[in-house]
Amino acid sequence: MAEKESKQPAAKPASAEGGKPKGDAKVEGQRRKGASSSVKVVDGAYKAEGDRSEPRLQSRFKSHVRKVLADKHGMANPMLQPKLEKIVININLGRHIEGTKIPADKRQTVLDTIMKVTGQKGVVLKAKKSVSNFKVREGLETAAMVTLRRDRMWHFLDRLINLACPRIKDFRGLNDAAFDKQGNYAIGLTEQGVFPEINMADVTFTHGMNINFCFRNSSPELSKAVLGELGMPFRKPEDAPKRRSS
Repeated sequence: MAEKESKQPAAKPASAEGGKPKGDAKVEGQRRKGASSSVKVVDGAYKAEGDRSEPRLQSRFKSHVRKVLADKHGMANPMLQPKLEKIVININLGRHIEGTKIPADKRQTVLDTIMKVTGQKGVVLKAKKSVSNFKVREGLETAAMVTLRRDRMWHFLDRLINLACPRIKDFRGLNDAAFDKQGNYAIGLTEQGVFPEINMADVTFTHGMNINFCFRNSSPELSKAVLGELGMPFRKPEDAPKRRSS
């Protein structure tokens, strides 16, 4: 009678790190903290689900705009080329002051708009000086703002160019002369409804916003070239408003 072979589970191959799959130390740290939903094992290694992908306009800036600056403007050194450093969004609240305070519904509407449009919490600013002509007192809340950098900046710029601007009523292009001496660019919107994230049926009032694009190592000509190559819809010469001759 042949002896029965004992069935034993096959030994798992152990790696050099003591049987654990190879992976990034940071990802392994997330797994130890219980973030198992965002980490999975692929080919014996820990990998995070939903890895960061570079924003589309940032990739275009690196692959296309830098070459244009080098060829047309003779700026081959990347350190000397103009760079979009940040985008600042400002919404005025001073005109809604009743007495010494801003109504809670208007204040909350503005902060909700900033949060939905940018994905970042806004900051309420207070007046530093008293101006009697504008009925502003020192210490009163006058505006809300947010500063966008890195990925959020590029994502916001992408949505502004491709989603918000085409929704502007009677849109004929953006003013291409709103640059300062340092190459910073500013535009103004009259209502927040141009962003698809805003449902105008849920807001209590309509407000606009000022959007400032802050550049480094730039000039008006260079900033216009960078924004134009990124797809900013500047006004064409034939669409510019004609001045009446006196």
